[in-house]
Amino acid sequence: MKPRHKRLALVLGGLAAIGVAVALVLNAFQSNLVFFYTPTEIAEGKAPTGRAFRVGGLVQPGSLQRTGNGADVVFVVTDSARDIQVAYTGILPDLFKEGKGVVAQGTIQPDGSFRANEVLAKHDENYMPPEAAEALERAGHPMSATPQYQKQQ
Repeated sequence: MKPRHKRLALVLGGLAAIGVAVALVLNAFQSNLVFFYTPTEIAEGKAPTGRAFRVGGLVQPGSLQRTGNGADVVFVVTDSARDIQVAYTGILPDLFKEGKGVVAQGTIQPDGSFRANEVLAKHDENYMPPEAAEALERAGHPMSATPQYQKQQ
């Protein structure tokens, strides 16, 4: 082989290796990407079926029910316009309370309920995920007008 052909083979091999590495990184990124949806968006059919996503809003007061050994819980997440029932098995975060903000990650079930594999509660009284705050504001929820829920400038 001539030196020119060897260089060409090395360059083509390097480009192929870079292409494979980029494809693997993009595939891993796409499979781990989790989107946020509000109960209204889920009711409108915008949420994916058969794929994990996050739903957020406020835990509807009086909706928390414990079943079985106490580790199985069912509660309702609302954005003041629509509600979605969430089922979860596990220990809820210490800050989880009715009437407070929550984000649950999981999948939508065939019956329209949401099966969560992770539940996150807001970490202090001054924070709410921007998407959840915007959804509450669009729905005209009275809590969205209080200063603690307004976006930080």
